[in-house]
Amino acid sequence: MLGVAMSTGALYNDQGSAEAAVEAGQETTPTSSGSGAAFGLFSTDFKKNEDLKEMLESNKESLKLEAMKRIVGLISKGKNASELFPAVVKNVASKNIELKKLVYVYLVRYAEEQQDLALLSISTFQRALKKEQLIEVIEKLLKDKSTLVAGSVVVAFEEVCPDRIDLIHKNFRKLCNLLVDVEEWGQVVIINMLTRYARTQFTSPWREDAMFDENNEKAFYDSDSEEKKGQADVKTYIMDPDHRLLLRNTKPLLQSRNTAVVMAVAQLYWHLAPKHEVSIVTKSLVRLLRSHRYIVVAFKHCYNLLSKQGMFEPYMKSFYVRSTDSTHIKTLKLEILTNLANEANISTILREFQTYVKSQDKAFAAATIQAIGRCATNISEVTDTCLNGLVLLLSNRDESVVAESVVVIKKLLQTQPNQHSDIISHMAKLFDNITVPMARASILWLMGEYCERVPKIAPDVLRKMAKTFTVEEDIVKLQTVNLAAKLFLTNSKQTKLLTQYILNLGKYDQNYDIRDRTRFIRQLIVPSEKSSTLNKYARRILLASKPAPVLESAFKDRDRFQLGTLSHSLNIKTSGYQELSEWPAVAPDPSVRNVEVIEPVKFLLKSALFQLQVSFTEKPSYSCSFGNATRVSCKTQVVKMLVCSTLLLRPTPPPPPLICSPFTASFPTLHTALLSFTFSSPFIFPFSERLEPRASVTVSMGIDFSDSTQAANFQLCTKEDQFSVSIQPAVGELLMPSTMTEADFCKEQKKLLGMNETSATITMTTANTSSQTINKQVLSVANVGVAPSSQNNFHRFAGRTVSSGALVLVSLELKESSSALLTINTEKSIMASMLLQDLKQALTEA
Repeated sequence: MLGVAMSTGALYNDQGSAEAAVEAGQETTPTSSGSGAAFGLFSTDFKKNEDLKEMLESNKESLKLEAMKRIVGLISKGKNASELFPAVVKNVASKNIELKKLVYVYLVRYAEEQQDLALLSISTFQRALKKEQLIEVIEKLLKDKSTLVAGSVVVAFEEVCPDRIDLIHKNFRKLCNLLVDVEEWGQVVIINMLTRYARTQFTSPWREDAMFDENNEKAFYDSDSEEKKGQADVKTYIMDPDHRLLLRNTKPLLQSRNTAVVMAVAQLYWHLAPKHEVSIVTKSLVRLLRSHRYIVVAFKHCYNLLSKQGMFEPYMKSFYVRSTDSTHIKTLKLEILTNLANEANISTILREFQTYVKSQDKAFAAATIQAIGRCATNISEVTDTCLNGLVLLLSNRDESVVAESVVVIKKLLQTQPNQHSDIISHMAKLFDNITVPMARASILWLMGEYCERVPKIAPDVLRKMAKTFTVEEDIVKLQTVNLAAKLFLTNSKQTKLLTQYILNLGKYDQNYDIRDRTRFIRQLIVPSEKSSTLNKYARRILLASKPAPVLESAFKDRDRFQLGTLSHSLNIKTSGYQELSEWPAVAPDPSVRNVEVIEPVKFLLKSALFQLQVSFTEKPSYSCSFGNATRVSCKTQVVKMLVCSTLLLRPTPPPPPLICSPFTASFPTLHTALLSFTFSSPFIFPFSERLEPRASVTVSMGIDFSDSTQAANFQLCTKEDQFSVSIQPAVGELLMPSTMTEADFCKEQKKLLGMNETSATITMTTANTSSQTINKQVLSVANVGVAPSSQNNFHRFAGRTVSSGALVLVSLELKESSSALLTINTEKSIMASMLLQDLKQALTEA
């Protein structure tokens, strides 16, 4: 019994957390009050979570933070912690960010259950959400060099202070260089933010006198050079180096598997790039057509806008409609083909449209007829051809095709009615066989509008309509009344009685619109004492010439919104939409984006042939000591840079000894890094006084690429000159082998599907399909381990990235006819794409 007879406080202290006590208190049942006094655990006076309340009311932030960690732990295990709400809500105004985050987690969970208490904390929330304190945090986080932070802090920036572009100035270049390694949804947010930023900081590249200097990298750090000044005097416009940096660093993301990233880059190029460079995005957008149909439909307005510029013309066949396409995709492709139509390709497009008209999809067939009408309007050379083709469709068995043809013909005839009286007569002859109300109404409108060109046919059509007036649809009745009125004014002798009869029928129709129209027409055309004045203007009102309608796209008038936004899709300004600024007439001061650069210390070499030998190891070292350095073992590749300085042929006194300390060469981010040396200990080079002319030494240096596939860039300086060094790692060498069973491999592979999977079908020679050859070829490209496989046609390899330890799985499935499916599963999408290309090349070569 001694083990049980302990106080509640002792139980908390012994077990080290409140959780055990809470669970114990919930799982035990109180006994009699007499024995309960002796044993605190079973006492009815036991107050669970009392120590947590005391910790939350303490003056020490550490105790409060520990209490909140325990409370959130209880919540995660499904325990009820709602009674702590009053004590927790008091800490919502804490200045400790970690504590505040845990309090918010708790409030989100229990605010609905404790609504009255939650309301009391609203004023505290409002104070906590003011601009000032959060902006300081955002400003600090924007300076962080981690790719994991970049996306999240930009999201916060967009929510809290999207207009504070001054916070972006000094982080602009860093964000541009980090972009390729940020997670995919963070890339989308950053690209959209930088698009808006660029429109406020750079001048328009869309001018005719613009000059695009691709070799102006020197301006990045030396914008005051005489060479650049001379060019600026000659030319009106030179693209800002930061503007070019943004375009250049977003271009690789067009290869992303995430469609939102590709579309974000596309909209950036659309709004920021010179007109002749926008077509760079075309091929990637064509690739997206193979994505899920819902994704394509989401960006249909973007495709339509880009196609109006003729960007997709080289890939026109990719937009031919397939039988397996959904109606939305068919309509989108049809719209793009219509936008791409010109005098050169119209014959090909019209042949394609002839096939679409026969489609069983009625909505698509109707849309095709409308597209033919638009082509006829836009390209005068094929107007007659399209019109004659539409007339032939009037004999189609499908009523919807006939109806749509009539509507489109009606609009086309308005453009040149004098030339096509025979077509109007032909449509009148087919009138009895057409049952679709809109088509019948369109023919009646044509008869009335051009009744003087078909004087014998129009009265006969009116006679037929008088017989069926009571059973027609409302839209047909309205056009019948209009036809009767126009014939009464132009041919009263033949149609006076018919008109009176139809007006009498309309007077008692059930539809009030028809009754009102009938009343109006009667007062307008029939002379009387009350309407004598109005009757004088009947011809001018009813028979006035009308402008021809313009056949327009359903996707029109969306240029005013930023491409790819919800506002652009809905064609209305949605809540939270931020306008894209017009280009400034004069660019703001570019020096606001300058960041202090640590200048490298010059190598004090009088004369030498300095050789830098860089070795890529299996696991690049994070630092390298120069004291008596030995060469690091090389895995597969050695890069050598020879830097020559001026040779001194005459004897010189020995220079003072050079002193330096061990240094670290680490590249955690993608921006250009400059190596800095501090001299304080024996120099690395093994020479006593000085290097003789043409002497050389070898120095090994390990580089941590932080799983980045971008090159590490730095400068190598001598006394007389400086040289830029760029080291590009082989993507396979950023991995280290990993061992796992076949079951573990399959289990991990299932976790990395969807956007984490990259695959390609390759054709291999027979000689390359043996297990030994496949293993040799894969291991020559990637530093991975061989995973066992119970199936002869499956080959599996596993590795992890050196820096973050992210899993990279490679599988090769041999199929028939020497084809194979090569698949890579990993969260590193850019790395996967590059590794896939290297493996394809290695496995397919003879």
